[in-house]
Amino acid sequence: MGCAVSCVMVVAGGTGGHVFPGLAVAEYLRSQSIGVVWMGTRMGLEARAVPAAGFDIEWVSIQGLRARGAISWLLLPIRVLVAGVQSLRIMLRRRPDVVLSMGGFVAGPAGVIAWILRKPLLIHEQNAIPGLTNRWLAWIADQVLCGFPGAFHGVPAARHVGNPVRREIATLPPPQRGTQHTGPLCLLVLGGSQGAQIFNEVVPQALRLLDGDSVPEVWHQCGRRWSECTRVAYDGVPGAPRITPFIDDMASAYRWADLIICRAGAMTIAELSGAGCAAILVPYPFAVDDHQTANANFLEEHEAAVLVPQEQFNASRVRELLTQLDAHRELIARMSQNARRCAMPDAAETVGQLCMEAMHA
Repeated sequence: MGCAVSCVMVVAGGTGGHVFPGLAVAEYLRSQSIGVVWMGTRMGLEARAVPAAGFDIEWVSIQGLRARGAISWLLLPIRVLVAGVQSLRIMLRRRPDVVLSMGGFVAGPAGVIAWILRKPLLIHEQNAIPGLTNRWLAWIADQVLCGFPGAFHGVPAARHVGNPVRREIATLPPPQRGTQHTGPLCLLVLGGSQGAQIFNEVVPQALRLLDGDSVPEVWHQCGRRWSECTRVAYDGVPGAPRITPFIDDMASAYRWADLIICRAGAMTIAELSGAGCAAILVPYPFAVDDHQTANANFLEEHEAAVLVPQEQFNASRVRELLTQLDAHRELIARMSQNARRCAMPDAAETVGQLCMEAMHA
């Protein structure tokens, strides 16, 4: 059945980088009494996260558009056609007033169908280098929004709105890091939901190279797959490192940390900025189009983070950085303040308001 009230269809799927900013916007729209229906896949994170947040979801069958192998290339047109037909049926049945595409495989067919049906189409790109789907949709979208300035160089009308983050992070108080205490640094290591094995190996090695008094307090999120081997890697490291597969309350983790070692996904960058956290960024080297390096460059250029390519991320380099930053904590304070200046905490509200304006355009 169709939406009984004004309705925005959020199209996003696959990873948290697409799903979580979409949820942040959806939460804002719901607070404004705007109906929200989601379009996604059963294989992506949205299959769990969206129903858990209390939103209706419609399912589309689609896989990656970057086909690999001859068979994948042959099947690609069929998969896109099937997803397009499914998207058409869903939109005719749900009759959304606006379609907001946040990226992912599902966004391509759905965006084209929205354009065919003359539904106002807004797209949002989270990364500094646009993904394949959004590069295509930018030519037919009514509004092109981006999380990083200059992401769409060839689209003059593209608008930098920032990346929507969870409200509990966007509303964190201004940081007072590095110089707020004289005890050990509080080091947060984030490997993401899957963990980052290089962090699990290198960070404990680096801590063993430090003098006892300069070893930081450590909270290491390692991913479920790596829990046991990470605990073993920390054997003999001074202090009492806290090793967890996941961190449910990221706002508390950001508030605790003086310094963070992490990857450079778009939402990680947005959350570091929102929380005002100094960071050592190690971009995932196999990310599509090396977009994580481009994301990390943004914070490094604003003197809010240190970028360390993965091939240079070793125990000696980490020891050097930790020693330098511990001895000069004003650098951490400055990086934290610079990170906060990069934040756009109203991004979810901005995108939501643009959706509402598009309803009446």
